[in-house]
Amino acid sequence: MPFDLYRRDATLALRNVMRQGRRSLFALVIIAGGVIAYMMAGGFIQWIFDSMRESTIRAQLGHVQVVRPEFFEKGIADPYRYLLPSDDPLFSTLSQAEGVLAVAPRLIFTGLISHDDSTISFSGEGVDPDKEHDLSRYLVILEGAPLDASDPNGIVVGEGLAANLGAKVGDTVVMLASTPKGGLSGVECKIRGIFMTATKAYDDAYLRAPIGVARQLSRVSGATSWVLLLDHTDRTDEFIARESARANRKDVQFIPWHDLADFYKKTVKLLSTQVGGVEILIALIIVLSISNTLSMAVIERTGEIGTIMALGGRRHSVLRLFVLEGAILGCIGGVIGTALGTLIAQVITHIGIPMPPPPGMTRGFDGQIHITLAIVGEGFLLAFGTTVLASIFPAWKASRMNIVDALRHQR
Repeated sequence: MPFDLYRRDATLALRNVMRQGRRSLFALVIIAGGVIAYMMAGGFIQWIFDSMRESTIRAQLGHVQVVRPEFFEKGIADPYRYLLPSDDPLFSTLSQAEGVLAVAPRLIFTGLISHDDSTISFSGEGVDPDKEHDLSRYLVILEGAPLDASDPNGIVVGEGLAANLGAKVGDTVVMLASTPKGGLSGVECKIRGIFMTATKAYDDAYLRAPIGVARQLSRVSGATSWVLLLDHTDRTDEFIARESARANRKDVQFIPWHDLADFYKKTVKLLSTQVGGVEILIALIIVLSISNTLSMAVIERTGEIGTIMALGGRRHSVLRLFVLEGAILGCIGGVIGTALGTLIAQVITHIGIPMPPPPGMTRGFDGQIHITLAIVGEGFLLAFGTTVLASIFPAWKASRMNIVDALRHQR
């Protein structure tokens, strides 16, 4: 079909949309409202994803963990068999690698912690306070102060662990652990702070201590892992491929954060399914509303349709004309909806949304709405696709009219 013919039909369709002001305005309100609703839901879920991802990385896992092979499969129960030496040259090499912001050694240890008459089990991480500054940025200190190299016996404990132990900031506690040779070791420490992360299960069981305390308690040297913080989360897999090939060592593994963040992955899967359900509901509302609007337009313009076909217009031309009207409504509604949705999201983000504690957390937070280019594109495609889909049946109905009956309509 020649370009001029398409341009003519598009111009005629645009005039028909503008001519039916009230009906077109109603349709645009429905379309734009649906797009805004989708963007608000999608943007809020995106903010949850972004916040939880960065919290998981910068409070627990880092972007990459360098460990001995099979450490996460077999080494959690016996971590001291999978130690990385303190003087390994790979540590210095990774510290100077492109894109690396920080590298910190960690030593996993477990045991019993006692305060007054309470004794409970714990899982601990020995860390370097200086090198963990950026890696633990999302480790929220609720009370007290974070770890400090100037206080070698000061520890921080999870909020749930502190509550179960009945301890508070400033209390003295005793930690007991078994050594690799089967003996018992103990050390007396002082609680410097109480922390919270995005994962309640972590807060209920974990504490952090200077790595010197962990080594003294465990009677070992070295670390169970080296935790790396990168400048861009999206480049994690690229970094691992490059550095593992450069190191060319079979005695270490590079593990990306997303292989360890099981709770995060399950949350993303659950909430993504919910957003998909919202999108389907919005699409149905738009399809039914636009289909009804265009069906009314077909009834009112029956005589006009009969005249077009009587003057030689083809049925597929009538079909194309009504589909183009739906497409124009979708484009205009999509542009208006995405523009207003982005503006509203910025206003809401500036104000904040007071939220109750979600599952797995004990404290509420102020929600935000993160609008990405992907959400804007999906919102526009939602508007355009549903209006085109909604226009097909009314357009087909108009194109199948009998010319004589159409000319007699309302006469």
